[in-house]
Amino acid sequence: MFEDLLQSSASSSLLGAIVLLLLLYLWSSSLSSPTNQRELPGPKPLPLLGNLLQVDLKELDSSLFHLSKQYGPVFTVYFGLKKVVVLAGYRTVKEALVNHAEEFGDRMITPIFHDFSKENGILFTNGDTWKEMRRFALSTLRDLGMGKRSTEGQIIEECDNLIEEFKKHKGKAFNNSRTIAYASTNIISALVFGKRFEYSDPELHTTVERSHESFYLAGTKSIQIYNAFPWLGPCLKNWRVLMKNVEDGEESLRKMIAERKEKLNPEMCSCFIDAFLSRKQNLEESGIKDSFYHDDNLLYSVSNLFGAGTDTMATTIHWSLLLMAKYPHVQDKVQEELSRVIGGRQARGEDRKNLPYTDAVIHEIQRKANILPMALPHKTSRDVTFQGYFIKEGTTVFPLLTSVLNDESEWASPHTFNPSHFLDAEGKFTKRDAFMAFSAGRRMCLGESLARMGLFLIFTSLLQHFRFTPPPGVTEDDLDLMPTVGFTLSPPPHELCAVSRQ
Repeated sequence: MFEDLLQSSASSSLLGAIVLLLLLYLWSSSLSSPTNQRELPGPKPLPLLGNLLQVDLKELDSSLFHLSKQYGPVFTVYFGLKKVVVLAGYRTVKEALVNHAEEFGDRMITPIFHDFSKENGILFTNGDTWKEMRRFALSTLRDLGMGKRSTEGQIIEECDNLIEEFKKHKGKAFNNSRTIAYASTNIISALVFGKRFEYSDPELHTTVERSHESFYLAGTKSIQIYNAFPWLGPCLKNWRVLMKNVEDGEESLRKMIAERKEKLNPEMCSCFIDAFLSRKQNLEESGIKDSFYHDDNLLYSVSNLFGAGTDTMATTIHWSLLLMAKYPHVQDKVQEELSRVIGGRQARGEDRKNLPYTDAVIHEIQRKANILPMALPHKTSRDVTFQGYFIKEGTTVFPLLTSVLNDESEWASPHTFNPSHFLDAEGKFTKRDAFMAFSAGRRMCLGESLARMGLFLIFTSLLQHFRFTPPPGVTEDDLDLMPTVGFTLSPPPHELCAVSRQ
């Protein structure tokens, strides 16, 4: 019996040694590059773990930004066995995403991104599916009025509802994050679903809570570990909760799609779902079956548009009010300009050109908030030599937007809140190429025009009606700007007073 156990133990040890040697061989092979190319710099990885012990997964963007100071604008880190090329600084990120848009234009479908969309839809796809779904989404949203006067009217209506909700607190301190999320959700919902929700609607509350939790969980340390070691998923609580949220969200979306399908009138498409269903119906009637217009692409395109649009807009507005309370002298100047140029009437998109300081403040809010610090990961579509380094096809690439929006060679005071970054010597608004809050290149945010309009109209409307201050007993210096790290960077939980100016 003892000899059998000993033999079994020896066999297990031998098997373990063989597996380890195989892994080390694969590891060393992954580090190889053509002999005539410079080797990419970066911290030395450990076998199996890579650089996971050398980076802070809770503040990954800051950790990688710090490493770029040591290793330069193009370097590698390893998340387990996964090699990642990090691009840092405005010039390097622009060169990759704009000048080499084709080579750096693919999306890396990480395990969690695959879980989100099963490689359907817009955000987490490549090739012909991505090209067709993005093209269709852009043209459809423009036809529905994205960035135009018709959408402006819907946003202004939502501003009125938001203002009424704020007034209910009668100047007392409250957490405005959920109310802002309701307004942002309704703006996107009007385009995607052709409807809005009352702020008291339980369905809206459930949707917003689920989305908020999912965006937080998707950026947690355990999900990043899952991306490196996917087989750990079922063992991780955050992954299990996130998958439950994904399933519940998909079920809710399927019901909304079914409702639109029952009422479909191809001659009267009032939302994205209608337009997609009409295109699908037309193709089927023409005998075309194997098209991109199938149920999964509809479901996940809607999920992509709805999820990404609502969170990013709501988070940016949430930051804007906190920053106004933190810097009251900036709030004073915005409100003075609004009163002088617009008076008591509702601001319109066309007013932006006459509100240079306000426009500069909104851009500086986006720069400082930096809500998507690493963009979404890219992937090289083919072998490429970049700044003298050879990068293989299929390599994961992190365009580090934190390093762009805080590039010391591009911004006079990158680590402070300074609207003058977007003003010339005469006080006129000036565009900055290093402003990449919406990323750049082929994967640039397709909803940029809607986001810009929404941010401008909501911000100006709220500043016309309210002065935002810390709660009684709290000073501006006490307001914390350290973000809550998730898939996006959100303000820390806080309360503000919305004091009526009328």
